[in-house]
Amino acid sequence: MSFSATPNFPTALSLAASRVQTRLDTALSDRADEPVIHAMRYAMSGGKRLRGFLVLESAAMFGIAPETALSAAAAVEALHAYSLVHDDMPCMDDDDLRRGQPTVHVKWDEATAVLAGDALQTLAFELLTDPALGSAETRITLVRGLALASGAQGMVLGQALDIAAETAASPLTLDQITRLQAGKTGALIRWSAEAGAIIAGTDPAPLRAYATALGLAFQIADDILDVTGDAAVAGKRLQKDATAGKATFVSLLGLDGAQARARSLVAEAEHHLAPYGPKAQTLIDAARFVIARDS
Repeated sequence: MSFSATPNFPTALSLAASRVQTRLDTALSDRADEPVIHAMRYAMSGGKRLRGFLVLESAAMFGIAPETALSAAAAVEALHAYSLVHDDMPCMDDDDLRRGQPTVHVKWDEATAVLAGDALQTLAFELLTDPALGSAETRITLVRGLALASGAQGMVLGQALDIAAETAASPLTLDQITRLQAGKTGALIRWSAEAGAIIAGTDPAPLRAYATALGLAFQIADDILDVTGDAAVAGKRLQKDATAGKATFVSLLGLDGAQARARSLVAEAEHHLAPYGPKAQTLIDAARFVIARDS
């Protein structure tokens, strides 16, 4: 099976990123001219916007126009940006480079980074109140889902487990790493893929299964890039986990084993999209993209 995305996929991803960026810029257009607002804009600039893309494309598969789903796409990207700002701080992963630029706490200071992250998180839920997303019930479902995905049952739990692993007496097992990454990386990816079905008022279960496989493949690809990638292309420091002695999918499975596992997860993700037929091709391309990317 070929795992290369179709030639038009980069264009689709770029178009989604542009739409999401415009929506985020609009959301902050009337805010006060203060350092924390500048830091928020800075944190939200750049990136692949894969999560926002998944919202828009999953919605499109059900005939939902981009303008209808756009606030949900922007919401998950705002929340993801908050997580990166906090994740980069000295008390967490202590990174000084993100997307090829100084991290927020380096460019400003730690207090500004904390506040910018806090404000990005609340902006995400503000965006989900947009009436364009549908009925009050639909919006509440999206809000609740994003809260669960980003909190102590999802992303925050995964980050807490990751921090604990740094001082653990022994490296994590494969099952433990899989659980950790299902929260830290996978939860927001699952919400993003489910969002389109929720907006369309249809069963999100197949998309949830697709995104579960996609999210794990994404993290395995990250671990592979951490070993084989170019820091200048990735826009961040690499090989930090190996330096810290932390277990990764590569350290546990070997490079070839990790690559094989990522490919099998992409095949699994594609299988879950079979009920949607040709309409799912762009989401299939997204799954193939996550293990072929260089950043």
